[in-house]
Amino acid sequence: MSDNYRSREERRRAMNDNKPEGKSQGKPKKKKKGGLFRKIVAAVLLIGIIGLIAGVGTFFAMISDAPKVDDSVLKNSFSSKVYANDGKTVVKEIGAQKRTYVQYDEIPQVVKNAFIATEDVRFYKHHGVDFYRIGGALMANFKNGFGAEGGSTITQQVVKNSFLSPKKTVKRKVQEMWLAYQLERKYSKQQILEMYLNKIYFASGEVYGIERAAEKFYGVKSVKDLTLDEAAMLAGLPKAPTTYNPVTNPENATKRRNTVLNLMAKNGFITQAEADKAKQVDVQAHLAKQTESTSKYDVFIDQVIEEVKKKTDADPFSAGLEIYTTLDTNAQDYVDDVMNNKVVNFPNDKFQAGLVVVDNETGGIQAIGGGRNRVSGGLNFATNMRRQPGSTIKPILDYGPAIENLKWSTGQPLKDEEYHYSNGTPIRNFGRNYKGWVSAREALGRSLNIPALKAFQATGADKAKEFATGLGLKLDEEDGEAYSESYSIGGFRTGVTPLQMAGAYSAFANEGMYNAPHTVTKVKFPDGTEIDLTPKPKRAMQDYTAFMMTDMMKSVVNESYGTARAVRTPGLEIAGKTGTSNFSAADKQRYNIPDAGEKDVWFNGFTPNYTISVWTGYETPKDGYILSPNETGMAKNIFKHVITHISEGKPKGSFKQPDSVVERSVEKPTGKDLKRPSGSTPSSLITKEYFVRGTAPTKVSQTFVKKEKEEKKEDKKENKKEKKDNKDVKPKITASYSGGAISVNWSASNAASDTTFTVTMSSPNGSEQLASGAGAGGKTISNPAPGATYSFTVTTNTGESASSSVKVPDSSDQATEDDSTKPEDDGTTDDNQNEDNSNTDQNNGSDQGDDSSTQPDDNQNNNNGNNNGSNNGGNNSGNTDNNNNDSGNANDGNSGNNSNNGGTTTPPADNGGSDSGSQTPQTPATPSTPVTPATPQQEPTTEN
Repeated sequence: MSDNYRSREERRRAMNDNKPEGKSQGKPKKKKKGGLFRKIVAAVLLIGIIGLIAGVGTFFAMISDAPKVDDSVLKNSFSSKVYANDGKTVVKEIGAQKRTYVQYDEIPQVVKNAFIATEDVRFYKHHGVDFYRIGGALMANFKNGFGAEGGSTITQQVVKNSFLSPKKTVKRKVQEMWLAYQLERKYSKQQILEMYLNKIYFASGEVYGIERAAEKFYGVKSVKDLTLDEAAMLAGLPKAPTTYNPVTNPENATKRRNTVLNLMAKNGFITQAEADKAKQVDVQAHLAKQTESTSKYDVFIDQVIEEVKKKTDADPFSAGLEIYTTLDTNAQDYVDDVMNNKVVNFPNDKFQAGLVVVDNETGGIQAIGGGRNRVSGGLNFATNMRRQPGSTIKPILDYGPAIENLKWSTGQPLKDEEYHYSNGTPIRNFGRNYKGWVSAREALGRSLNIPALKAFQATGADKAKEFATGLGLKLDEEDGEAYSESYSIGGFRTGVTPLQMAGAYSAFANEGMYNAPHTVTKVKFPDGTEIDLTPKPKRAMQDYTAFMMTDMMKSVVNESYGTARAVRTPGLEIAGKTGTSNFSAADKQRYNIPDAGEKDVWFNGFTPNYTISVWTGYETPKDGYILSPNETGMAKNIFKHVITHISEGKPKGSFKQPDSVVERSVEKPTGKDLKRPSGSTPSSLITKEYFVRGTAPTKVSQTFVKKEKEEKKEDKKENKKEKKDNKDVKPKITASYSGGAISVNWSASNAASDTTFTVTMSSPNGSEQLASGAGAGGKTISNPAPGATYSFTVTTNTGESASSSVKVPDSSDQATEDDSTKPEDDGTTDDNQNEDNSNTDQNNGSDQGDDSSTQPDDNQNNNNGNNNGSNNGGNNSGNTDNNNNDSGNANDGNSGNNSNNGGTTTPPADNGGSDSGSQTPQTPATPSTPVTPATPQQEPTTEN
């Protein structure tokens, strides 16, 4: 069976191999290909039908709840309520009270053309929806994200502002297109354009509708009186009413007006020559004087309106909204008082100020000081005015980025020295001097420019810009010029606003979290739709950067070298930075401004709860310049008053040190590296600084250890030398008895001026110290004990010593001597004795030289009692503690004179001046042993 099977298989294979190839394989393949194509076509058709059904179903589902086109809504407006931050107090109701309705035929063609060229050039060609424009918008949204650009026609804008919420969703867009189509079926193009021009918002102060705008900006009685350049300006405003306001932002307004003129020429509404001629007109040339005064909270509400329009596209004047804000009425009322001269004394009426108060935790704006003597729609110095920030930019562009990216400490050493920008341009400090090595803390506190530039360069321009962008500052993008190193010290062309600076500084107080400053928290629409407009917080910097920068800015306020000591407030922990900017050389010359005149003065400061940015100055150089102390200190003065008021009755809080930061003691900078202090470092050169954990220095400074070693080595060398010198000092002391008293004298050969002597005496009564002090000297021991031996020792401070002793004769020997020599009383003894004493005193004075100055002796009082008991009647008992160095050398003939010196109590009688030398000494008193100093030697006071 197997052989048969195999032969059959072979036969079948052979038969198949011999069949024609085309017939056996071509037909099946063709069959398969045709079947697959039909299946693909059928599937596509089926999907298309399903998609169409689904699309139509979705479309009708989306428009099913669309509002009806209501004539009353189109022609009437509904006021909006603005609530304070308590969510209950209505601070204002804004609406249509300041509108003037104008008919289509009353609107000049130049105005119609300007708006059509700008907002909807195909207005007369489409039926409510311009699919060409939608295509362009889709491309923009594809590149930049959904909502980046709208394709709305004028018709759609009327629908959106009248019937729909501002949510940018597909459903709202579909409803907008559907209602636009319905509106075009019901109204003519002329009626729709009329609605649009009467509903549109132009400026703060409730400037609503083209007729009202013409009157507000140009003072014309009718819109018919507008010129080409004026019509172009008004047509450019609705896109951004504040940004392009010709009163407050003439540069931006000029650019926008010229853009509209170009569009009109491009689309054939005017010729290029007409456009160029209109461009030559100054944008402020025909503006009417703004005289309408503001009402309560208008400055704050202007910002509210701006935010609502920007974030929702809704018109607060006609949409019937409920707007919930961050307004603190207590803070705003006080700020208004400040601006109205009720709290501080402004130097003059033209002096201006702008300030913003922000809650650190939420970013909510509590109050706005828009300026002094403001008119409705006028320049807001807090939110619209941009000025150079001066040194207030240093925490943002210099030190903050360095801590964030390089992990600098607050004590980072920086050398303040002669320096220049990278392009070679010199940079100087305000005081035109240099401090040498300083810490980053001190450099900021003193507002030194050179260390700030070095910090900026160390981090790099790109990193610094990135840091600033995270704090809401879009430097060169808004400034209109190339970003450069001059930004590091505030050298902007146009600058920043207090609103921006308050937002940026609040992030330092909020542990590095940035909340964009805002006035609106949520909006409710008439249909019940509610939109949360609170910005989401984002991390702008690490917590260590925020804390360390805050602590550095506390030094600006608290340290003796700080530039903002004036804002210190008891009970409040305050950090901040001052800043000033100067006029250009051209302005100084043109307006005769002195070199010391300043253009802008700022103070940006914060507590743990609030941040306040204050700008002061003049609107234009011709209005004035800042010079007096009252003017230069006004920004700090305003800050102090406002922060004190808004902090009353509220927890003060404190800046908390994060775990990422450590505090260490270091030596004050003397070079590029910080080091820990050694045991030899003077306390005055030790300071405490903050470090990012893990970066604190570990090396101990050897600076003062080396100095101490060198000093010890030098001292040792000096001591060795002194020892050698002192070996040559040979003290000597002599003691002799004569006339009932012992005279002791001491001195030393080769004695230095600082050689001191200590003299001691041993007697039957014990040992005692006679004298101690500098210089040679002597003492007299009155009434020594008869028959006793007195020993004396002198010791110098170098350790050398010498001794001497004397034996007093016994009483019997003294009596015999006295009896044999007792003189007769011839009545001349006293006179001659006085004469001898006088001569002795003169000799003593000449011998002692500089040592003869008189000082009271400590022993004088002790001797008075003994002197009163003398046998001589006490002629010399009143003498001072004088000493005769020659007393120890007296011979028998003049021993009486010598013994009288120093007021001794037992002088012998004088023999009338005889040269024979014979004297009869008197008998001494009882054997008491008081110590009477000689004349005129003194005992200097020394420290032991």
